[in-house]
Amino acid sequence: MNRFIGIVCLAMIALPVYGQIVSKTMKHLPDTGDTTGYTSTFGEDNDFSIFPPYFVDNGNGTITDTVTGLMWQKSDAGEMTIENARQYCDTLMLGGYTDWRLPSAHEGFSILNLNRLNPALDTVFFANNHADYWWSSDMDISDTTKIWVTNAGGGIGNHPRSETISAGGVKKFHTRVVRDVVTPPVVPLHFTDNGNGTITDNLTTLVWQKNLITDTLNWEQALNYADTLSLAGYSDWRLPNIKELQSIADLTTSNPAFNALFTIGTGNKSIWSSTTQFNNPPNAWYLNSLTGITTYISKTKNLYVLCVRGGVFVTNQINQTTKPEIVSGAFPNPVTNRLTINYYQHDALSVKLVIGNTAGFKVFEKDIVGFADGPNQFVLETNNLPEGIYLYSIELVGQDKAIQKFSGKFVLVK
Repeated sequence: MNRFIGIVCLAMIALPVYGQIVSKTMKHLPDTGDTTGYTSTFGEDNDFSIFPPYFVDNGNGTITDTVTGLMWQKSDAGEMTIENARQYCDTLMLGGYTDWRLPSAHEGFSILNLNRLNPALDTVFFANNHADYWWSSDMDISDTTKIWVTNAGGGIGNHPRSETISAGGVKKFHTRVVRDVVTPPVVPLHFTDNGNGTITDNLTTLVWQKNLITDTLNWEQALNYADTLSLAGYSDWRLPNIKELQSIADLTTSNPAFNALFTIGTGNKSIWSSTTQFNNPPNAWYLNSLTGITTYISKTKNLYVLCVRGGVFVTNQINQTTKPEIVSGAFPNPVTNRLTINYYQHDALSVKLVIGNTAGFKVFEKDIVGFADGPNQFVLETNNLPEGIYLYSIELVGQDKAIQKFSGKFVLVK
């Protein structure tokens, strides 16, 4: 995907909801990293680009995920028991921060790259310490001897804590810690039943089919079913990628591992994702409804389907393209002399960057040229600005003349 990098030197949802209270620790759900096409049938993972992974190396042993807003340890801490992993978080000082913690299972899964293997991570940013698994903070709800872990092959599952070498096992369970850059907002309740056969996830804003389809389908049939589905007045349904599908797995319950608003039913049901196993294209990833684990199976097998819609623009079918919101992030924040602002746009006529101070005075304004569809980046030299708090906005005028705007804040320290 094209990326525009500009260097600029400065002279200066309201719905009734149902479910558990949750903290929104991730601003957005990253794409899987799957950028390869495997079929002519429309609707596979590669056909959609929503929030492509975009990391920033902070140069101090930490990595910022600009999509989720989380800060991660660059090089994991090595193999250890889950008890030692928890203690390690309590005593760690890294990058000037002491508020490190073990990631939730969903957070740990968010940084995996399904277009890579062993490890399924972007090793440009995350050092390869040859782990088999990485600990999460989530214990198996039905078996306290098991902990949820992500694995180097790209999956997520519940494993006995005794499997790691330090506990007498033969596998390498490593620790990679995470921290919240900002205090996560609280979402009062997780899911909304829209009363029309759909459910909104208030963490991701994705809209889901409420009922699991009755008949099972093979993978190609599942792609076609989702692409042709008309439900609740919408026809832009699709098969979810594996991160999207796993994001609605409720690891605080089982059989099924879903919020009670969904009609899933009991028993072991396998649900298709649109994501292919990249090193073995005859297989695709799926979610196990019983526990919430992800794994892969032959695309010729018949599995269940649960469709999703929202937040998408299409990469290979122009006539189905829709505009996403402007999504932006400024890093590092606080900044000393150089600030990077990432944003995503589609189909823009013009893009403008405006920066002002908290007194309401504009200190910089520039019409940006050379921007591209997809992710773009501004690098701002801030040496000549005084220390303080600044507000920035990215203003986009689309081909349809509609105006979109994203505003953010950064802190400049000397």
